[in-house]
Amino acid sequence: MTTPAASPSTTPDSQPRRISVIDVVRTVVLIVAVASLIIWGLSSWALPWNIVAAVGAPVVLLLVWALFLSPRPVLRTHPYVTAAVELLVYAGVTVAWWSLGETWVGLGFAVVAIAVGLAAGRRTLS
Repeated sequence: MTTPAASPSTTPDSQPRRISVIDVVRTVVLIVAVASLIIWGLSSWALPWNIVAAVGAPVVLLLVWALFLSPRPVLRTHPYVTAAVELLVYAGVTVAWWSLGETWVGLGFAVVAIAVGLAAGRRTLS
């Protein structure tokens, strides 16, 4: 006689996670970051390199997000390391806006992204 497999609702990792407002805003910030890097890549470089930068920078951002910042990251690290990686991502996008001459857009992105990151980080730690 075989024993029935554990149902998905009994395993701790498979519990459905409720989506909050912070999760939605964090996703919007990520989409804006990817779009910002695409804009930066297309407008900061000459023709053959602008395609490489416009594709490469968002790919690197999404790879870092998948490794460290996603809801189920590939590399589970200490929350402070995750926060440092998130800040580096936001700083990179902010510097990209600054290099385009859009100082206020970069500053606005940084303020919103850091506020959302702090709110999400507080929720993770508690």
